[in-house]
Amino acid sequence: MSQRTDRVDELLRQEIGALLAKEVADPRIGFATITDVETAPDLRHAKVWVSVIGQKGDRDETLRALQGAMPFIRHELGKRLHIKRIPDLHVRLDDSAERGTRVLHLLSELEAGVEPEAIGPVNESLPTPVPRLPHEGDATPEPGAGEPAASTRKRAARRRPPTGRQGKGGTATPRRKPGRRPG
Repeated sequence: MSQRTDRVDELLRQEIGALLAKEVADPRIGFATITDVETAPDLRHAKVWVSVIGQKGDRDETLRALQGAMPFIRHELGKRLHIKRIPDLHVRLDDSAERGTRVLHLLSELEAGVEPEAIGPVNESLPTPVPRLPHEGDATPEPGAGEPAASTRKRAARRRPPTGRQGKGGTATPRRKPGRRPG
C-alpha cells in the first residue's frame, strides 16, 4: 500500500469511529469498535473492520445495523472530509480478539494438564484476565524497577543542550541580536 492510502485508511477509521459514537443512535449497535479500514487504491471501496463484544447473534445483528448505517456515515464523511472520493463502505467482522481469547484459553487448559483434543470452542468474545502465577525460572524483579518517572524526567533535563544554536563540533554558540555583526 502507498502512504496515501495508509493516511486515508487511518483518517477514515478515526472519522467513522467518531460518527458511530456521536451521530448514530441505533440501539442494535452495541459495543462495536472500528479496528481497521482497508481502502482500495482507486478509493472506490473500503473494508471497515469492526470488533464487536457479545454473543454470535448479537454480533450478527450489530453487523447488519452497521451495514445499514454506512450510507449515512458515507454521506457525513463527504461533508467532513476533503478528499476526492468517499469510498463505498463494506463492514467486515474483525474476530482477532475472539481468536486471541481462544489461544489464551488453549494455553491455560494445556497448563492445567487437559489434552488439546478435549478442549472445545469458547463462546467468549474477549479474554478474561487472570493473574499470572510465578513459575520456576522467572526473573526476579530488580530493586527499584517500579520507580516513578520523576527520576527519568530529572535525567532528561540534565541531557538538554544549552540554549543557543549548535555550531560545528556540537558546541553551543551564543545567540546574536538581529542587525548586529559579530565584532
